[in-house]
This record gives sequence, C-alpha cells and structure tokens, in this order.
Amino acid sequence: MSRSDGHHALPVVIVGGLHADARRAAVGRLLADVPGSVVLHHDLATAAAGTVVRTVRDATGILDAGEAPLVNDCACCALREDLVPELVRLAEAGGTPLAVVELWDSVEPKAMAEVVTAGGFTVTGVITAVDPALVLPYLGNGDDLAEGGLAAAATDQRTVADTFARQLEYASVLALAESLPGSPEADDEDRELLIQLHPTARRVPIGHGDPAGTPAPAASASSALARAALAGFDVEAAAAAQHPACALLPAEADAHGVATLVWHRRRPFHPERLYAALEDLTCAAARSRGRFWLAGKGDSLLHWDAAGGALCVESAGPWLASLPDAAWELVPPVRRAAAALDWHPEHGDRCQHLVFTSPGLDRDGVERLLESCLLTDAEYAAGQAAWERLPPAFDTLLEV
Repeated sequence: MSRSDGHHALPVVIVGGLHADARRAAVGRLLADVPGSVVLHHDLATAAAGTVVRTVRDATGILDAGEAPLVNDCACCALREDLVPELVRLAEAGGTPLAVVELWDSVEPKAMAEVVTAGGFTVTGVITAVDPALVLPYLGNGDDLAEGGLAAAATDQRTVADTFARQLEYASVLALAESLPGSPEADDEDRELLIQLHPTARRVPIGHGDPAGTPAPAASASSALARAALAGFDVEAAAAAQHPACALLPAEADAHGVATLVWHRRRPFHPERLYAALEDLTCAAARSRGRFWLAGKGDSLLHWDAAGGALCVESAGPWLASLPDAAWELVPPVRRAAAALDWHPEHGDRCQHLVFTSPGLDRDGVERLLESCLLTDAEYAAGQAAWERLPPAFDTLLEV
C-alpha cells in the first residue's frame, strides 16, 4: 500500500547477475523463504522483436504476464519505464510482504536500485547471485555483450567482464550457488578471489537451485538469504562506494594463490610512459581499478577500470584541490571526507590509488612497472609549468 507522503510500504529486493542459474536459484530461495512474496521480471531477450516480456510470479507459478514496448530502441529504457508502475500496482493491491525484482542477465543493479528508490520504494537489499567457479572465467571474458545476445540496447558496448565486475561490486550481498548442474566445482582459489574482489559483501551460500516452494530448514544457510534481503540498503552510500573519488576499494591481501596489491603514491604519472605501459598493466590482473593523477592534467581525477583484458579510462570530474573554496559546499560530505584522508599540503587530494586483484599476481612486477611510469626526480622538480608541456598521450583515449 502507499503512504500519504508518496512512499510505498512494499519492501523491494533486487537480485541480479550474469550467472543466470545462480540468479534463478537465489530467487527461488527467496520465494520459498518469504511466504507470499512475488517476483517481477522483465525478459529483455525478446527486445529484438520490439517488446520486453514482463512476468509476475510467486512460489506457485506465474500470476501475470504482459509486454512493455521498447523506448527509444532500448530494452533497458523500457524496463525503467515499466518497473515502478508495476511495483505501484503490487503495493496498492496489498498482501505482498516482499517484491523481488529479478534483473535480466546484463542489467546492472545500480541503475535499477536508483529507479526503484526514486519511485518511492525502499530497497531493502541488493543481491548478486554468483557461481564461485565462474568468477574468474567471467572476469576474463572480454567479449562484447552483443556477441552473446546479452546487450540491453543496440548501442550497448559493454563487455561481459566489466558488466560482471560492476554487478559483483555494487551488491551488499553475494548469493553463492555452488555445484550447479554443468558447472565445475569451486575451489579455495575461486572463493578467495571472490572475497578479495568484494571483501565487505555479505556472502550467503544458497545450495544449488532449491526449487521455489520448498520450505527452508529453520536454521539453514539458505534462510539467511531472506534475512539479508531485508537487512536494509543505502542507495546513496552504495553509489558513493563505487565513485572513483571515494570508492571503497579492496585492501592488501594474499591467500590461496590470490593476491591484492594496493598501490598508493603522491607523484603524478608521466603520460607517455604510462600510456606505453597500459597493455601490460591491464593484463597483469583479473581486475584492477582506482583513481590516478596524470602530469599535465592536474585538474582531472582520472578513473581506472579494467577487467577482461580491457581498460576504461575516463575523467571523473575535478580533484577537490583544483576547486575554489566556495565550491566545496556543493561537494557531498563523503567526497570531502575521502579527500581529507588523502590530503597532501602541496598537492591536496591528487594521488595515485590503484588496486590490482588476481590469482598468481606478480606483485613485484606490477609495482616496478607502475613506479617506472611516475615522474622522475628531475621531472618532478621541474614543476607544473614543465608538466603542462609533456606530450598529451592520453588525449585520444580521453576523447579530448
């Protein structure tokens, strides 16, 4: 039902992930554990025919089905337009204790959590369902989503690896479905990789595809999924944790053959030397991300985001040190707090903060390569005026 303030009392949990069998297992478990809950799903696989198929089901089967027309040739846009009205209909009908939004394969939870929240609903949990044995293969898959029929729009240029990484790192809960039919057995390295990629996530084992409608044992691990789904989720904080300026990046770790290197320096990169090293750095780890400072671009905080052997570099706005004092009032408190932690008397929040996570990571080799890309003592001493005259090697990459 709806409240007078425009908010709806129906709690919403979002379940996503490219591992479709694991996702279905997680959704089935929630239906079994929360009697009366319903699942809302938009199937974007039919977008080529001009529509998106919507289904609403509970533990007994499909309750309602319909079609949402494409919006601007974009299946994801159709999902955004149709999702909130359907949730409103469920809320006003009453009697539903939990709405589970099961995202289609490549839909990312961040955008949908923000759509649901803007529609007046409370997102109580964001769950990404994962088969641990498939984490490394998916992180290493640089294929375009379109090649596998997973693109959400004709213009969708995302890859399997970068989409999976964002799905994984945004969620507050990872539902772990091991021993799925046709999937290899996960080992300690697989589980450790998952831990190091997202150390703050709550990891909940869910078995291997318990059918919806099968009651969970009272103290089973699977019943923990329902508790996690209702534990609460802060959409604003989750967005901040993904922003490169204040991202909650993994810490140093080394276990079961998997290592995470955190590299933090307060000297800018030489643009030509870093550009020449990009391929080696990108391929050095299954996943790397963070923020970096390029000599000659002292105003721009640059975002590093690599997975599947592909790197995305883009400007993420200004370093706070480059802003006039009056503009600080417009900056979110979490951003100011993150800048304060990195503050340097001369350079402010400008710094290098990159994190590399991978099985078999050559930690020393990555560090040596990164160090070789920094300005030398002589280049650093020459000062900013000299840095501005360095070759603009990144201009094409940044589409300047």
